[in-house]
Amino acid sequence: MSEKNRFFKSGIMLTLVALSMRTVSMLFSAYVTRAVGAEGIGLYTIVMTVYSFAVTLATSGVSLTVTRLVASAIGEGKRGDVSRILRGAVLYSTIFGALATLLLLLGADLIGNLILLDFRTVAALRALSFSLIPIALSSVFSGYFVGVKRVGFNAAAQIFAQAVKILITVALVSLTAEMGLVASVVALCLGITLTEVLAFILTFVEFVIDRRHNGERGVSGTGIGDVAKMAVPLALSAYVRSVLLSVEHVLIPKRLRDRGESSSEAYAHYGILHGMAVPLILYPMTPLSSFSGLLVPEFAEGTSAGNDKRVSNIATRALNTTLVYATLAAVLIFSFSEELGYAFYSSFESGMYVAMLAPVIPIMYLDHVTDAMLKGIGEQVYSMWVNISDSLLSVLLVWFLIPRLGITGYALVIVIMEGYNFLLSFFRLKKKISFNISLLGSLILPTFIAIFSSHMANKLFAFSGSGVSIPWIFMKIIFTVSLFLLVFYGIKAILSFGKRKNANA
Repeated sequence: MSEKNRFFKSGIMLTLVALSMRTVSMLFSAYVTRAVGAEGIGLYTIVMTVYSFAVTLATSGVSLTVTRLVASAIGEGKRGDVSRILRGAVLYSTIFGALATLLLLLGADLIGNLILLDFRTVAALRALSFSLIPIALSSVFSGYFVGVKRVGFNAAAQIFAQAVKILITVALVSLTAEMGLVASVVALCLGITLTEVLAFILTFVEFVIDRRHNGERGVSGTGIGDVAKMAVPLALSAYVRSVLLSVEHVLIPKRLRDRGESSSEAYAHYGILHGMAVPLILYPMTPLSSFSGLLVPEFAEGTSAGNDKRVSNIATRALNTTLVYATLAAVLIFSFSEELGYAFYSSFESGMYVAMLAPVIPIMYLDHVTDAMLKGIGEQVYSMWVNISDSLLSVLLVWFLIPRLGITGYALVIVIMEGYNFLLSFFRLKKKISFNISLLGSLILPTFIAIFSSHMANKLFAFSGSGVSIPWIFMKIIFTVSLFLLVFYGIKAILSFGKRKNANA
C-alpha cells in the first residue's frame, strides 16, 4: 500500500470512529445536561478546567513527543531506537503522572475553597485525581501508535472508552439523581476516572500485542533524555497555557458575579456558553482532528528526509480542503443554530451563542490544522509562545469585557483570540513551507453554495422552534451536505472540463 493510500485510509478510519464517538458524545451530553441542569453543567465545567491542567501536568507533552521521535527514527531507518524511546517515555510519564495525582488529591481543598471559591468542587477534584497516572501512560502508547501509523489500535481504545464511559456514567448519575447537584457532579467525575483506568488497560494490552508482532530488537538503555529534551519545552508551554486557561475560566463566573449575577445565574450562563454552545461549534472539527493528528508524523518524516516538495503539496491540499470544509460547517451551523440549540439542549440561549460563534469556525479550524503542521516541522517552541500570549491576552480580555458585556463578552473573547492565534501561526507556516490557498475555489465559491444549500434545506424542512427533534435536524444537515457536495463538485468538474478543452484546442 502506498504512503498516500495508507494516510487516507488511516485518516478515514479515525474520522469515522471519532465522528461516531463525537455524535454519541453529543447525545450523551444532551442527556447529562437535562439530568444535572445548566448550573450543574457550569459547576462540572469549572471542575474540568482545573482537571485539564492536572492532565496537562500528567502528560507533559509526551504523546506528541513519542509520535515525532518514533516517526523520525523510522524515517531515518533507526527502528531499533523505538524501544529505547518508549522506555524513556514510560518512565517520564510515570513521574509526571504521579506528581499530578498527588497535587490534585492533596490540594483539592485548597483549590476548591480558595481558588474556585466553591466547596462543592472538592469531592469531584479528588475523584478525578486517580485517573491521572493511567492517562499519562495511555498517552505514551497512543503517541506510539500514531508514530508507527497503526492507528486502528487507538480507534479501538477510543470506541471502548466511549462505550464504557456512557454505561458507567449513566449508572452513576441514575444512582445519585435524588442526592442533589454535588452528588451528580461527583458521579460524572467518577465515570471519567473509571473509564480512564479501563482504557489504559486495553491500550497496554494492544501495545504488547503490537510489539510481539511488529517489534524489532531494540538498543539498550532508556531514552528519557531524548524524550525530556523534546517534551519539556512542549510541557512548559502547556503548563503556562493551561494555568492561564484555568485562570480565564475561573474568572468567568467570578466576573459575572462581580457584574451582579447570583452564583447560580453565573454558573448557568457559563454552562450554556461553554458547556453547550462551544461543543456544538467544535463538533464538525472531528474529521479535521483525525487527519491533523496524522499530519504530524507525515511532516516529521518528510522534514527528516528533506522531501520539501512532498511537504509543500500536503500542506496545500490540507489547507484548501480544510477551508472548504470549515466554510460549509460555518454556514450550516449558523443557519441551523436555533434548531440545534433546541434539539440538543432545549435552550434558545445556546442556539443564540452558536450563531454568534459560527462565523469564526473557518479561522478556528484552519488554526487547528496549521498548528499540527507547525508541530510536524519542529516549530513547537514558536507555537508555545503564540499559545502563551493568546492565553494571557484572553485573561485580560475576560477581566475587562465580562463586567461590561456579561457572558457575551466571553463569546467576543473567543472570536478575537481565535483570529489572533491563527494569523500568527499561519504566517509562520507560510515562512517555513511553500503552499497556496485558493480563496475563490476554497472560500468564496463554497460560501455561496453552502448558503444556497442551507436555504433549500430550510425551504424543504420547514419546521423549527422548541419542538424540533434531533433526527429532524440530522436529516436537514444530511440534505444540506449532500446538495453542497453535488453542486460544488459538479461546478469543479465543469471548470476542469473547460480547462482541458481549451488546452487541447
